[in-house]
Amino acid sequence: MEFEFWWLLVLPLFFSLGWLAARVDLKQLLAESTALPAAYFKGLNFLITNQQDKAIEAFSEAVQANTESLELHFALGSLFRKRGEVDRAIHLHLNLLNKNELAPQQKLAVTAELAQDYLKAGLLDRAEELFESLDDDRYRQPALRALLEIYVREREWERAIKAATELERLSGVPFRIEISHYYCEIAVESKLANDTKTAKVNLEQALNTNKNCVRANVLLGDLEFEADAHEAAISTWKRIEFQQPEYLGLIAPKLLSSYRALNQTADGLALLRTYLQTYQLSSLLNVLYEATLTEEGAESAAKLARNELIKKPSLSTLDQLLQARAIVETSNPQSKNAIPQDTQLMQQAVRHAIGNKTAYHCEQCGFKAKYHHWQCPACNAWEALPAEPATI
Repeated sequence: MEFEFWWLLVLPLFFSLGWLAARVDLKQLLAESTALPAAYFKGLNFLITNQQDKAIEAFSEAVQANTESLELHFALGSLFRKRGEVDRAIHLHLNLLNKNELAPQQKLAVTAELAQDYLKAGLLDRAEELFESLDDDRYRQPALRALLEIYVREREWERAIKAATELERLSGVPFRIEISHYYCEIAVESKLANDTKTAKVNLEQALNTNKNCVRANVLLGDLEFEADAHEAAISTWKRIEFQQPEYLGLIAPKLLSSYRALNQTADGLALLRTYLQTYQLSSLLNVLYEATLTEEGAESAAKLARNELIKKPSLSTLDQLLQARAIVETSNPQSKNAIPQDTQLMQQAVRHAIGNKTAYHCEQCGFKAKYHHWQCPACNAWEALPAEPATI
């Protein structure tokens, strides 16, 4: 390839343009840095060292020194919210909105901050009104997320479905699980109002939204059970095995009740034994043990507990074995000695060791609950509590 001599003229020109651009950027950066008050950098330093009280003082000083900077106001308002001083954040942002010189885009930014203040303060009606007014594309997604939180807290499930559906479309983030539970909540309200037809329609809609919605099949089975359609109830609850089998323990007592109503208790016990052998769920064992103790006696219950204890050592299973053995020994006329008392003492010791440690732990926030909840009472996350409680 021949050397092009004209490049000797062009290269210095490119070098000069690059040098000039770098100088302009550097001058702009220096100008912006000098325009910021020193208190701003002090505030940043306090934030880094997690000294929020001093950071608030520094940013307040910075705002007084530069009253035109929205960014400084927003930083201070955010600190107020984080510290729980929401009234000060509201006052700060309301004062900003009263400024006539704000451009339309600046007013939108301040409105978004004020809406967050109201949400934090629990003033849901005011927050909802402001979030709904943020129709600009830049604020639409965060506004929808906040509105969804408000609708859930106020139990406005129809509006929650619409908000989640639009948010899913805009963000690409799936909300199938959440929407299915909103339909379930509508179904629960319809059931309480004795509107079974509407309840079933919404539960089917929940399954159309999320085919793995266990809760929908639990509730559908409940509706069939209450209508004395026990075969249909059993058929519905059996679907859960093909959705999320770890939830079988939740419907095991319901299944047995329907089998008993059909005079098919033995078939129900056989089904639960199959589930237990396949999935090894502690909740299933608890239901099966109690049912075996009632229907087949302490000997069969002890045998069940012993076999499961061999497979998987557990204090809870040991407690069941000791309970069944104590019943057997007490009911045996030839065992009127200290042995039953010893067994009962061992059982008491095991129960003392177990205590109240059985609980459901939210995987999102760590909240502990004695009973299963589809929605965490603390952080409001759906299906965050496991199907099986933690046991020892």
